[in-house]
Amino acid sequence: MQRRNGYGSLGYGFLAALLLCLAGPAWAGPVVEPVEQRRDAAATEPVEQRRDAAATVVHEFKLDNGLKLLVQEDHRAPVVVSQIWYKVGSSYEHSGLTGISHALEHMMFQGTPSVGPGEFARIISANGGNQNAFTGRDYTAYFEQLEKSRLEIGFRLEADRMGRLLLTDEAIAKELRVVAEERRLRTDDSPESLVYEQFTATAYTTSPYRHPIIGWMSDIQSLQAGDLKRWYEQWYAPNNATLVVVGDVDPQQVLELAKTYFGPLPSRALPELRYTPEIPQPGERRLTVKTPAELPYILLGYKVPVLKTAQQSWEPYALEVLSGILNGGESARLNRRLVRGGQLAASVGVDYDLESRLEALFTLAANPAPGHTVAELEQSLRAEIKRLQDELVSPEELARVVAQVVAADVYQRDSLFYQAMRLGIFETVGLGWQALNDYVPRVQAVTPEQIREVARNYLTDDRLTVAVLEPLPLAGNRPPPAGHGVGNMIH
Repeated sequence: MQRRNGYGSLGYGFLAALLLCLAGPAWAGPVVEPVEQRRDAAATEPVEQRRDAAATVVHEFKLDNGLKLLVQEDHRAPVVVSQIWYKVGSSYEHSGLTGISHALEHMMFQGTPSVGPGEFARIISANGGNQNAFTGRDYTAYFEQLEKSRLEIGFRLEADRMGRLLLTDEAIAKELRVVAEERRLRTDDSPESLVYEQFTATAYTTSPYRHPIIGWMSDIQSLQAGDLKRWYEQWYAPNNATLVVVGDVDPQQVLELAKTYFGPLPSRALPELRYTPEIPQPGERRLTVKTPAELPYILLGYKVPVLKTAQQSWEPYALEVLSGILNGGESARLNRRLVRGGQLAASVGVDYDLESRLEALFTLAANPAPGHTVAELEQSLRAEIKRLQDELVSPEELARVVAQVVAADVYQRDSLFYQAMRLGIFETVGLGWQALNDYVPRVQAVTPEQIREVARNYLTDDRLTVAVLEPLPLAGNRPPPAGHGVGNMIH
């Protein structure tokens, strides 16, 4: 299912929708026999404990087989969220194998010698829990939400499929047909998703971010059982994973459970990750997508640095605040001037993910209001960018937007799932979970001059790609709804 990024702090606007779609499930007895593990300092002592802005402590452990464990206590309710993050996603793929990470995510629910197809979900549901998974550009993650005494069930199941997944030719062929149908529904038959896919393939020349997460249809249809088996053997190893647990737990008890169930799994030699960095863009790029649709649509994207790639460490935070100035609520500039004021746009959105592993896109997406054209809308969007390049943001507007960004980050921490997810993403993309502690103070330190500088340096025509949806008649068929934003995850 296509997951589109929202707008705001850390780009996790999809969280509410993700939580609503969780499947249920239940306990069918032991999956992995307990194994007594050697207890040494490396396996039992936390590597680091650090207090973040919300006055919580993250405990970091590392098992002998390389599995990293992050535990954050939150005792407000007797529940726990457990997530396993693998360092593999669509940006690890190459032409001919696009979509294989997402296809393997599907296969992870097809069973092991101990758990039959579909039993994983049934077991979790019968124990009152929720579970699901999602694939992104830089990771694939699986999660369970359980009453705290049932954490062991989730560990048993996840460890079992990490080490003993059954990949039969028949099951793979069946699931690839499911993935192909998912692509037809969520991308080929969804006008805005189709535009975004064509847009990224045009914006990026060499970056692996040009590949769609779900994969190109021809690649999905040509994947073989051996491809999926090799992908699983290459990347699904404890030394390529981070286990994140947040909730009403004791860190040492969680460590002991992790040692029992994940400890016996052997580490593996991981493939060398090779990719071609994105080459400099020589000028503005434009494309038009003609497909049956109800409304026209325009998407503008500028190549910008992120935390992993920025030469100046403050630049991503200035871009984060800039996105809030443009589209941070009802009083933000785009909504105030283009939707409610000028009534040029029926809807508008801005997206920027500062936590991406590679250079990302700062995007503006909009539908024109009745009686207006995408050309008018593009001119107005460019005018708003030009205003940021020419004029300093007032101290009052900056203070309001910074307060909104920080408040959104604080409020989202009420969710155990969000707390775990932010730890998992930052750790998996290579930033380290400790970088989360910098977010609020660095956002609060952004100045009007820095906002103007990033607008001048990065929101330029030579870094810009523009995609326009030109609607064709629907012929009686209504496309599925699609929101604005960047398709950064599917589940």
